Amino acid sequence: MKKFAGILLLSTSMLPALVAGPKPDNDDRRNRDEHRYYDRDRRDYHQWNDNESRAYRHWLMEERRERQYREYNRLNSERQREYWRWRHEHPDWH
Repeated sequence: MKKFAGILLLSTSMLPALVAGPKPDNDDRRNRDEHRYYDRDRRDYHQWNDNESRAYRHWLMEERRERQYREYNRLNSERQREYWRWRHEHPDWH
């Protein structure tokens, strides 16, 4: 009976670790923070990462002469399409 109680106590103390699973490392968190966006005109996906963010900021502030930063996902669909057209014309922009 003592063995059974010990096994039961040990198994219930391990249950939260088994349910939660392993902790994600920094790479997993970073990948989860990145987003993919679909370019309807070219029918392809674009990974939104640091490079894309810099290119978008350049397009918004320098090419479009916007005075204030505006998040990409807040743009209307026509402006988003305009950005991807520019981006395909400037693939080497970093």
